[in-house]
Amino acid sequence: MTPPRRRPARRRTAALATVPLAVAALIGAAGPAAPGTTGAPGAGDPYFPLSGNGGYHVRHYGLTLRYDTASRRLDATAVLTARATQRLTRFDLDLSGLTVTSVAVDHAPAAFRRDGQELVVTPRHAPRRGREFRVTVAYHGTPRPVTDPDGSADGWIPTDDGAFVAGEPQGAMTWFPADNHPKDKASYDFTITVPRGRTAVANGVLLGQRTAHGRTTFRWRETRPMAAYLATATIGKFQVERYTTRDGVQVYNAVDPREARAAAPVLKKLPSVLEWESGLFGPYPYRAAGSIVDHAPDVGYALETQTRPLYDSAPDLATLVHESAHQWFGDSVSLTGWKDIWLNEGFATYAEWLYTEQHGGRTAQRAFDALYARPAGDALWAYPPGDPGGGARLFGTPVYARGAMALHELRRAVGDRDFLRVLRAWAGRHRDGHGTTAQFVRLAERTSGKRLEGLFHTWLYTRGKPDSA
Repeated sequence: MTPPRRRPARRRTAALATVPLAVAALIGAAGPAAPGTTGAPGAGDPYFPLSGNGGYHVRHYGLTLRYDTASRRLDATAVLTARATQRLTRFDLDLSGLTVTSVAVDHAPAAFRRDGQELVVTPRHAPRRGREFRVTVAYHGTPRPVTDPDGSADGWIPTDDGAFVAGEPQGAMTWFPADNHPKDKASYDFTITVPRGRTAVANGVLLGQRTAHGRTTFRWRETRPMAAYLATATIGKFQVERYTTRDGVQVYNAVDPREARAAAPVLKKLPSVLEWESGLFGPYPYRAAGSIVDHAPDVGYALETQTRPLYDSAPDLATLVHESAHQWFGDSVSLTGWKDIWLNEGFATYAEWLYTEQHGGRTAQRAFDALYARPAGDALWAYPPGDPGGGARLFGTPVYARGAMALHELRRAVGDRDFLRVLRAWAGRHRDGHGTTAQFVRLAERTSGKRLEGLFHTWLYTRGKPDSA
């Protein structure tokens, strides 16, 4: 992600690189539910205690959306196929705003109530542990973005011709009921109906589109596991370009006409960027790729929405490289907890350094040296990237730049050959799954045969500027 330009502290990609639990207490736990049968209202992440839920794992989301760009009304049905990890007499879904009209569990009407961002569901028949069950939620309203701890907006963000839909870290719950934490990944089907003349772009492969009675319906499918924050349903007046790369990847670019001229020379490089990154990180993880280039001047950032990064304006090449690298680091290999965000942003930032180095620009060492020259009081050293300390710091300079510096120090310590072996092994062994910093450190040590705890402790967890580079 590139952090917002209007708030440098949350610069969610390229500029930084080129510059140089406790489980939350159960909420409203009234009722006859026996101990151990109520799903927790959060996944246990200390940065966002109410994000995600306990007691089940979602396998698939089927989202049917109808959006009127004039009234900004959304009418929707979400069908979640899930597996219970405990007996569930009650469970939560994350949903902010919007009016829920009905909930059913396995086709039987279920009782429900709202509690802040939680939709609390009491099924007629409690799913047993290990059992698959289906939840159907009908809802409507005017979706509004959520304000994150750093002051920026994410979620369903209205634009002058539709909506810019970017969900990191909390925004998925603004437009569909979800288990909204990166630990829970699922496949998705999207059916999105919009006024004729608008295009609705989601993740994965376009299955088809049909226009009738003044409206167009788009059907999209993402079969690979995806965290809820990486889902999009961006809507606008777009110029569409479609082609297949020589590796068989289906590319779909949707570009706002106001950004088309500036975006064209950068988007033309997408196949070569993906080919270069595949050479370093291993095979591209998905069947589909592309870009959504919107005209959303009030947003101020880009996001690595899975298979199809989302840009608020025409990206530069560094931003394209960064968001594309996230398809490996962040999307395919996802976070287990938000405190490990450097595994996403430090890796994508270092991909920019490597790309520049290998395409005739300054070396990664020079990028490192320029950053290390900053004085001890610089914002770069304000907090350690391995545990930023809260949601307000997820997209700050240390996570991106010092996270990349940690990787460069690893490269210097183990040599280029082993360094690239580590990156490929990380992307390959955790493909479609999750990782933690501790797992990455162990992998680096096993691959290189070196003790690296001190290096990572210095660059990821030590406060202030390290004494020496």
